Amino acid sequence: MTDDSGWFENARYGLFIHYGLYSLLGRGEWVMNREQIPVDAYAKLADRFTAEQFDAEALIGRARKDWGMRYVTFTCKHHDGFCLYDSSVTDFNSAKTACGRDLVAEVVEACRKHGMKIALYHSLNDWSTSPNAVDALENPDDGYEPFIAFVHGQIREIMTRYGKIDVMWYDGWWPFDAKGWRAKKLNAMVRELQPGILVNGRCGIPGDFATPERHLTASAGMWEACMTLNDSWGFHKGDENWKSPKQIAGMLRQAAAGAGNLLLNVGPKGDGSIPDAAGEILDRVGAWLRINGEAIYDSDRFDFDYNRRGAHRADWTHSGKFTARGNNIYVHMTNWPGAEFVVSGVECEVTDVRVLGGESCAFTLEDGVLRISGLPESADTTMPVVLRLKTNDTPMIYRCGGHRNPRVPHWRYDPCPSDIQE
Repeated sequence: MTDDSGWFENARYGLFIHYGLYSLLGRGEWVMNREQIPVDAYAKLADRFTAEQFDAEALIGRARKDWGMRYVTFTCKHHDGFCLYDSSVTDFNSAKTACGRDLVAEVVEACRKHGMKIALYHSLNDWSTSPNAVDALENPDDGYEPFIAFVHGQIREIMTRYGKIDVMWYDGWWPFDAKGWRAKKLNAMVRELQPGILVNGRCGIPGDFATPERHLTASAGMWEACMTLNDSWGFHKGDENWKSPKQIAGMLRQAAAGAGNLLLNVGPKGDGSIPDAAGEILDRVGAWLRINGEAIYDSDRFDFDYNRRGAHRADWTHSGKFTARGNNIYVHMTNWPGAEFVVSGVECEVTDVRVLGGESCAFTLEDGVLRISGLPESADTTMPVVLRLKTNDTPMIYRCGGHRNPRVPHWRYDPCPSDIQE
């Protein structure tokens, strides 16, 4: 971990962009592999890839201003091997084909303009180059050294061409382990070229942060859950299984409670435009964040297995779940309880209760039971309504599995993380 990691520890929300030749076909980013499209046939897509609607300035500006995101992870090259930058290692790239543009340069420039941190995703694997990873595995005497030199050369390129980069996001580590990828040497080069950079662990050795994929599981250190907005990373024209704005708000809450980040993916269409449905969903989440962002950004860890807070479970209500920041507890109300809301197990002094964006609420606190009264009988919970509980000391909430808490030492509930996923 580096001294420059503070931004990542507190960011909470980032934009993942999967874009490439596969976007033209509209069947996901693994289409070349899954349909066994020959290399020569797939390469012809570069003649059609013009990215005429890919506007990094507009997209990054929208992500920052309208969607509430704080950083961007951009796919410089996916496993198919097509680079979205002007590579001197391969001509199979966006600058030397029909597009005629270095899209990575455009994204980096837009991120700097809008105050966004930038992570560069780059696959170690490559299905189009020769020798490729399979060649290197099958014929190590002839294929291995040229392939590894090719991979390291590509990483050197993206680490030297665009000024300061905040994160190196490896992927596609099959079929080698850390030794096979020469990962220690690779990371040493990256850190030498980019002092203060963060690296993930997808080159075979532990990174500065964990990257749970398609699930939100908190780690002890820094972590980032990479999730899709529908069911696909790359654009899929038949995938309409979009997550709702309320689901995304819940994912943000879960990440914030575990002191992690949500890296949410959007797959632009082949022309580079964002699907209308994706934009509308993210606009709604952004509008919610403009009112409730203090319950998400820069949050403290507040989950049930975090010892610094006494292993106090922090999701113990039937109407909402929690985040915390400083001397504030935030209750994310997903099911409206009616005119009164009760939270038991409160082990801190509460001095004020209010709905974010609204007025203070009447409340009493006696023997750990907080009763909030005078609420409306009904409320719109299409998006979570957030209550802020201001405290005089460290936020603490604990309820055991019994009807009352034992007065003697006991296992906390749960003594180990549950196998139940949200």
